[in-house]
Amino acid sequence: MDAVPLRFIDEQIEVVFDAPPVFSKRPPCPDGFIWRGAPYRVAEMLGEWHDYRRRGAMAHNMRDAHLATAARRGSWGVGRACFRVRTAGGQIFDLYYDRAPQGAAQRGGAWWLYRELARGEEET
Repeated sequence: MDAVPLRFIDEQIEVVFDAPPVFSKRPPCPDGFIWRGAPYRVAEMLGEWHDYRRRGAMAHNMRDAHLATAARRGSWGVGRACFRVRTAGGQIFDLYYDRAPQGAAQRGGAWWLYRELARGEEET
């Protein structure tokens, strides 16, 4: 299925898991999320990918010998777990978990709603 971006959102969201994730820094696709006070139930995960690239100053603070390993499996506080989901209402969203700490008080990452998409033309 091709998807066409409808709108850029990039807002922090609260996610819902029917069972808590085993690893907080490597969470699975959530079962739902709350955006602007409205609940959304995930009906189907359409895709999953991970991006462990180091950005900005983080890209320069590691020896070259370790960069390839870090890009493949991640380092503490670096990377994103991305998911494309269809909600029970039929909407398609890209959301991601950013592993970067939000400060000393909140060492865990945060969930973000990246964008809404529309179903594109199916090839036959």
